[in-house]
Amino acid sequence: MDERDIRLLKAISDLETGSPERLHEETDIPVSTIHYRLNNLREAGVIKNDLYDVDLEKVGLGVTVLVEILTDYSGSHHDFKEKILDVEGVTQAYFTMGETDFIVVAHLSGSEKVERLITDFETLEEVERTNSTFVVSTLRDSARVLQNYELETLLDELLEDE
Repeated sequence: MDERDIRLLKAISDLETGSPERLHEETDIPVSTIHYRLNNLREAGVIKNDLYDVDLEKVGLGVTVLVEILTDYSGSHHDFKEKILDVEGVTQAYFTMGETDFIVVAHLSGSEKVERLITDFETLEEVERTNSTFVVSTLRDSARVLQNYELETLLDELLEDE
């Protein structure tokens, strides 16, 4: 990636669009160049999709629960992860170091669905126990991580020295 790629990625995050015309207005990079670079970034796997973001509260999935999962399993965590990922409502899952083996984030339609979620985890043979935390208020939930950085920081940290 070069400076133009980083500027494009930052603009996509800030504007929350991949529209070449809007990106041109923000970056002054020619539209034809933007098309070319976006295609290259897609092919390289840097840009993963063109999906629309959904307001989970308005859809009816406004209850967010963080669940720590402590397990006892043999083999690799790769052998167990599918069981966690198959639990309905899990939107994010992390294999962690320390006392907790996995942390998952679930978005549910109501607090009564939390019991179902925890039961689904606890019925897994490898799960010793869970620790759940209700999110009272979301302070930041950004799928666009680059929004949380200044452009100069990204350029300094991500550009390879030539």
